[in-house]
Amino acid sequence: MAKLTQSYEAMVILSTKLGEDGIKASVEKMTALITDNATMESVDEWGKRRLAYAINYETEGYYVLFHFTSKPEFPAEFDRVCKITDGVMRSMIIAKEAEEVKEAKED
Repeated sequence: MAKLTQSYEAMVILSTKLGEDGIKASVEKMTALITDNATMESVDEWGKRRLAYAINYETEGYYVLFHFTSKPEFPAEFDRVCKITDGVMRSMIIAKEAEEVKEAKED
């Protein structure tokens, strides 16, 4: 039986060159996009962190982790928007393991 919804995690690294206002606007934009198309569980702003390697000559990025539940089509749209949004250095979306599967493995 096909699942109608799935839980996802999306990690987005924003450029610190955007400044505080730009970062806040970008996070609000992404939060609004998720809220309009999915069920937002949480937004965890990790803040400014040092990158493992330089990306576009930048050594720091602003990390934001989104947890949401949506239909399987939405993560591709979210990824597309991240790729065309100025200031997004990297993004990754991961489908979280279903709770039923976790419980079955524990038994």
